[in-house]
Amino acid sequence: MSVEEHKRQAKERLNIQVVTISDTRDVDTDKSGKLIVSLLEQEGYNVSDYSIVKDEPTLIRSAVLRGCESDEIDVVITNGGTGISKRDQTIEAIQTIVEKEMTGFGELFRYISYAEDIGPAAMLSRAFAGISMNTVIFSLPGSTGAVKLAMEKLILPEVRHIVHEVNK
Repeated sequence: MSVEEHKRQAKERLNIQVVTISDTRDVDTDKSGKLIVSLLEQEGYNVSDYSIVKDEPTLIRSAVLRGCESDEIDVVITNGGTGISKRDQTIEAIQTIVEKEMTGFGELFRYISYAEDIGPAAMLSRAFAGISMNTVIFSLPGSTGAVKLAMEKLILPEVRHIVHEVNK
């Protein structure tokens, strides 16, 4: 079966949880989280949950697990905490619950970032994706440019197909 045939069989309306990871952002200043929510809603997805958590591994893990353990959530999208500074702990927290990593997501994100946006600084990104409890998890950098790139070029065009494959 071709990729296009798979996409036609995919679930039309997905339920998605959005989690912003930041020590400084709140609901008023979370431009990246709001952008994710807006882009998802424009495409007809249901944003079932939106939250902001501090960059603490237990809080990050707890927020993501809440989505993975729910029968209602198909996808969890996080933003923030994916860099290389000491406070950036999103990837380490999420890797502890991921059963399968989708290495291609991070590779493609960095490639597109390099080619179209930030050049060699793309190597600092640790954008990540994986599967836990039949839930797809995407972890994006916190900048609005990175969120826009990931959502428009990678996630939105393919997320239905990914969820379909995970649930086969």
